Amino acid sequence: MGQDALAASGTVSAPRFSPAVRGPRRRTIVLRRLLFVLVIAALVFAGGFGIFATHVSSLNTPGNPSKADAIIVLTGGQSRLDAAMDLLKADKGERLLISGVHPSATRRQLQLATGSDKALFNRVDIDRAALDTIGNAVESAKWVQSHAYQRVILVTNNYHMPRSLLELGRLLPRATLDPYPVVNTRLDKGNWLAKPEALRVLFIEYNKYLLALARGIVPVKPSAENMVVVQAEAAE
Repeated sequence: MGQDALAASGTVSAPRFSPAVRGPRRRTIVLRRLLFVLVIAALVFAGGFGIFATHVSSLNTPGNPSKADAIIVLTGGQSRLDAAMDLLKADKGERLLISGVHPSATRRQLQLATGSDKALFNRVDIDRAALDTIGNAVESAKWVQSHAYQRVILVTNNYHMPRSLLELGRLLPRATLDPYPVVNTRLDKGNWLAKPEALRVLFIEYNKYLLALARGIVPVKPSAENMVVVQAEAAE
Protein backbone atom coordinates (compact mmCIF):
# COMPACT_ATOMS: atom_id res chain seq x y z
CA MET A 1 0.00 0.00 0.00
CA GLY A 2 2.80 2.38 0.96
CA GLN A 3 4.84 1.62 -2.16
CA ASP A 4 1.75 2.05 -4.37
CA ALA A 5 1.13 5.43 -2.82
CA LEU A 6 4.73 6.50 -3.32
CA ALA A 7 4.67 5.34 -6.95
CA ALA A 8 1.41 7.21 -7.53
CA SER A 9 2.84 10.38 -6.01
CA GLY A 10 5.93 10.17 -8.24
CA THR A 11 8.36 9.50 -5.44
CA VAL A 12 9.17 6.00 -6.77
CA SER A 13 9.46 5.58 -10.57
CA ALA A 14 8.10 2.51 -12.42
CA PRO A 15 10.70 -0.23 -13.08
CA ARG A 16 12.51 0.04 -16.40
CA PHE A 17 14.68 -2.41 -18.36
CA SER A 18 18.25 -1.27 -18.71
CA PRO A 19 19.87 -1.15 -22.20
CA ALA A 20 21.89 -4.23 -21.21
CA VAL A 21 18.62 -6.16 -20.77
CA ARG A 22 16.77 -4.73 -23.79
CA GLY A 23 19.60 -5.66 -26.21
CA PRO A 24 19.46 -9.45 -25.70
CA ARG A 25 15.65 -9.45 -25.80
CA ARG A 26 15.63 -7.55 -29.09
CA ARG A 27 18.19 -9.91 -30.62
CA THR A 28 16.15 -12.90 -29.50
CA ILE A 29 13.02 -11.51 -31.18
CA VAL A 30 14.92 -10.80 -34.40
CA LEU A 31 16.44 -14.27 -34.44
CA ARG A 32 13.06 -15.90 -33.87
CA ARG A 33 11.52 -13.92 -36.72
CA LEU A 34 14.44 -14.76 -38.98
CA LEU A 35 14.14 -18.44 -38.12
CA PHE A 36 10.41 -18.32 -38.85
CA VAL A 37 11.05 -16.74 -42.26
CA LEU A 38 13.72 -19.33 -43.08
CA VAL A 39 11.43 -22.20 -42.12
CA ILE A 40 8.62 -20.81 -44.29
CA ALA A 41 11.03 -20.28 -47.19
CA ALA A 42 12.33 -23.84 -46.85
CA LEU A 43 8.79 -25.23 -46.86
CA VAL A 44 7.87 -23.19 -49.94
CA PHE A 45 11.08 -24.30 -51.69
CA ALA A 46 10.46 -27.96 -50.87
CA GLY A 47 6.81 -27.74 -51.88
CA GLY A 48 7.76 -26.07 -55.15
CA PHE A 49 10.28 -28.79 -55.88
CA GLY A 50 7.66 -31.45 -55.26
CA ILE A 51 5.26 -29.75 -57.69
CA PHE A 52 8.03 -29.30 -60.28
CA ALA A 53 9.21 -32.91 -60.05
CA THR A 54 5.67 -34.26 -60.23
CA HIS A 55 4.88 -32.11 -63.27
CA VAL A 56 8.05 -33.09 -65.12
CA SER A 57 7.54 -36.76 -64.31
CA SER A 58 4.03 -36.66 -65.74
CA LEU A 59 5.14 -35.34 -69.15
CA ASN A 60 4.72 -37.82 -71.98
CA THR A 61 5.93 -37.82 -75.57
CA PRO A 62 2.99 -36.98 -77.87
CA GLY A 63 2.03 -39.87 -80.12
CA ASN A 64 0.93 -37.80 -83.10
CA PRO A 65 1.61 -34.08 -82.61
CA SER A 66 -0.09 -31.49 -84.77
CA LYS A 67 1.85 -30.13 -87.72
CA ALA A 68 3.78 -26.93 -87.10
CA ASP A 69 5.75 -24.51 -89.26
CA ALA A 70 9.09 -25.77 -87.98
CA ILE A 71 10.90 -27.88 -85.38
CA ILE A 72 13.63 -26.95 -82.91
CA VAL A 73 15.71 -29.47 -81.01
CA LEU A 74 18.11 -28.51 -78.21
CA THR A 75 21.22 -30.69 -78.22
CA GLY A 76 21.90 -32.82 -75.19
CA GLY A 77 21.48 -36.43 -76.23
CA GLN A 78 21.05 -38.73 -79.21
CA SER A 79 17.43 -39.44 -78.27
CA ARG A 80 16.55 -35.77 -78.77
CA LEU A 81 18.08 -35.72 -82.25
CA ASP A 82 16.39 -38.97 -83.23
CA ALA A 83 13.00 -37.68 -82.08
CA ALA A 84 13.44 -34.40 -83.96
CA MET A 85 14.52 -36.13 -87.18
CA ASP A 86 11.53 -38.47 -86.94
CA LEU A 87 9.25 -35.44 -86.71
CA LEU A 88 10.93 -33.84 -89.72
CA LYS A 89 10.64 -37.09 -91.69
CA ALA A 90 6.94 -37.18 -90.84
CA ASP A 91 6.60 -33.63 -92.23
CA LYS A 92 5.55 -32.22 -88.86
CA GLY A 93 7.55 -29.11 -89.74
CA GLU A 94 9.00 -27.42 -92.82
CA ARG A 95 12.51 -27.19 -91.39
CA LEU A 96 14.48 -28.30 -88.35
CA LEU A 97 16.95 -26.27 -86.30
CA ILE A 98 19.52 -28.17 -84.24
CA SER A 99 20.57 -25.67 -81.59
CA GLY A 100 23.79 -25.91 -79.60
CA VAL A 101 25.89 -28.03 -81.95
CA HIS A 102 29.58 -28.26 -81.05
CA PRO A 103 31.64 -26.01 -83.37
CA SER A 104 33.82 -28.93 -84.45
CA ALA A 105 30.90 -31.08 -85.59
CA THR A 106 30.37 -31.08 -89.34
CA ARG A 107 27.12 -31.41 -91.25
CA ARG A 108 28.27 -34.75 -92.58
CA GLN A 109 28.92 -36.06 -89.07
CA LEU A 110 25.47 -34.93 -87.94
CA GLN A 111 23.85 -36.51 -90.97
CA LEU A 112 25.57 -39.82 -90.27
CA ALA A 113 24.75 -39.61 -86.55
CA THR A 114 21.06 -39.19 -87.32
CA GLY A 115 21.01 -41.75 -90.11
CA SER A 116 19.38 -39.25 -92.46
CA ASP A 117 19.58 -39.13 -96.23
CA LYS A 118 20.84 -36.06 -98.07
CA ALA A 119 17.39 -34.84 -99.14
CA LEU A 120 16.03 -34.87 -95.59
CA PHE A 121 19.12 -33.29 -94.06
CA ASN A 122 18.95 -30.43 -96.56
CA ARG A 123 15.96 -29.28 -94.49
CA VAL A 124 18.13 -28.98 -91.38
CA ASP A 125 19.73 -25.78 -90.10
CA ILE A 126 22.52 -25.80 -87.53
CA ASP A 127 23.17 -23.36 -84.69
CA ARG A 128 26.75 -23.51 -83.37
CA ALA A 129 26.64 -20.39 -81.22
CA ALA A 130 24.49 -21.50 -78.29
CA LEU A 131 26.42 -22.73 -75.26
CA ASP A 132 23.55 -23.15 -72.80
CA THR A 133 19.76 -22.96 -72.57
CA ILE A 134 19.77 -19.17 -72.65
CA GLY A 135 21.87 -19.27 -75.80
CA ASN A 136 19.55 -21.91 -77.27
CA ALA A 137 16.62 -19.57 -76.72
CA VAL A 138 18.36 -16.54 -78.21
CA GLU A 139 19.59 -18.30 -81.34
CA SER A 140 16.33 -20.19 -81.80
CA ALA A 141 14.33 -16.97 -81.50
CA LYS A 142 16.47 -15.36 -84.21
CA TRP A 143 15.88 -18.35 -86.47
CA VAL A 144 12.12 -18.35 -85.90
CA GLN A 145 11.85 -14.62 -86.53
CA SER A 146 14.03 -14.73 -89.65
CA HIS A 147 11.68 -17.30 -91.19
CA ALA A 148 8.51 -15.69 -89.81
CA TYR A 149 7.39 -18.98 -88.27
CA GLN A 150 4.29 -18.83 -86.10
CA ARG A 151 4.11 -22.35 -84.71
CA VAL A 152 7.11 -24.39 -83.61
CA ILE A 153 7.57 -27.84 -82.06
CA LEU A 154 10.21 -27.73 -79.32
CA VAL A 155 12.10 -30.97 -78.68
CA THR A 156 14.11 -31.59 -75.52
CA ASN A 157 14.11 -33.91 -72.50
CA ASN A 158 11.12 -33.82 -70.17
CA TYR A 159 13.12 -32.44 -67.20
CA HIS A 160 14.53 -29.67 -69.43
CA MET A 161 11.21 -28.69 -71.01
CA PRO A 162 9.83 -26.20 -68.41
CA ARG A 163 12.97 -24.04 -68.47
CA SER A 164 13.32 -24.28 -72.26
CA LEU A 165 9.72 -23.16 -72.78
CA LEU A 166 10.22 -20.33 -70.29
CA GLU A 167 13.39 -19.00 -71.93
CA LEU A 168 12.16 -19.33 -75.52
CA GLY A 169 8.63 -18.17 -74.77
CA ARG A 170 10.06 -15.03 -73.20
CA LEU A 171 11.67 -14.11 -76.53
CA LEU A 172 8.81 -15.30 -78.75
CA PRO A 173 5.64 -14.14 -76.98
CA ARG A 174 3.60 -14.22 -80.20
CA ALA A 175 4.69 -17.65 -81.41
CA THR A 176 3.05 -20.91 -80.42
CA LEU A 177 5.45 -23.41 -78.88
CA ASP A 178 4.34 -27.03 -78.88
CA PRO A 179 6.37 -29.05 -76.35
CA TYR A 180 7.64 -32.44 -77.46
CA PRO A 181 9.25 -33.88 -74.31
CA VAL A 182 11.61 -36.81 -74.79
CA VAL A 183 11.33 -39.33 -71.95
CA ASN A 184 14.37 -41.55 -71.40
CA THR A 185 13.29 -42.94 -68.01
CA ARG A 186 9.77 -43.28 -66.67
CA LEU A 187 9.51 -41.29 -63.44
CA ASP A 188 5.75 -40.97 -62.99
CA LYS A 189 3.83 -42.21 -59.95
CA GLY A 190 6.55 -40.83 -57.69
CA ASN A 191 9.27 -43.12 -59.04
CA TRP A 192 11.72 -40.21 -59.06
CA LEU A 193 11.82 -40.40 -55.25
CA ALA A 194 13.35 -43.89 -55.41
CA LYS A 195 16.00 -43.05 -58.01
CA PRO A 196 18.90 -40.97 -56.59
CA GLU A 197 20.27 -39.97 -59.99
CA ALA A 198 16.87 -38.83 -61.22
CA LEU A 199 16.32 -36.96 -57.97
CA ARG A 200 19.67 -35.20 -58.40
CA VAL A 201 18.90 -34.17 -61.99
CA LEU A 202 15.45 -32.89 -61.06
CA PHE A 203 16.81 -30.93 -58.09
CA ILE A 204 19.51 -29.25 -60.18
CA GLU A 205 17.03 -28.44 -62.94
CA TYR A 206 14.56 -27.05 -60.40
CA ASN A 207 17.17 -24.60 -59.14
CA LYS A 208 18.01 -23.57 -62.69
CA TYR A 209 14.30 -23.06 -63.36
CA LEU A 210 14.02 -20.78 -60.33
CA LEU A 211 16.98 -18.75 -61.58
CA ALA A 212 15.32 -18.50 -64.99
CA LEU A 213 12.17 -17.18 -63.31
CA ALA A 214 14.27 -14.61 -61.45
CA ARG A 215 15.84 -13.51 -64.73
CA GLY A 216 12.36 -12.65 -65.96
CA ILE A 217 12.55 -9.46 -63.93
CA VAL A 218 15.02 -8.11 -66.47
CA PRO A 219 13.53 -7.86 -69.99
CA VAL A 220 15.51 -9.72 -72.63
CA LYS A 221 15.18 -9.16 -76.35
CA PRO A 222 17.18 -10.92 -79.06
CA SER A 223 19.13 -8.84 -81.53
CA ALA A 224 18.74 -9.40 -85.23
CA GLU A 225 22.43 -8.66 -85.67
CA ASN A 226 25.24 -11.20 -85.66
CA MET A 227 22.92 -14.14 -86.23
CA VAL A 228 25.03 -17.27 -86.09
CA VAL A 229 22.95 -19.94 -87.74
CA VAL A 230 24.36 -22.06 -90.51
CA GLN A 231 21.73 -22.37 -93.20
CA ALA A 232 21.20 -25.76 -94.81
CA GLU A 233 23.53 -26.53 -97.66
CA ALA A 234 24.19 -29.64 -99.64
CA ALA A 235 26.42 -32.03 -97.79
CA GLU A 236 29.62 -32.72 -99.61
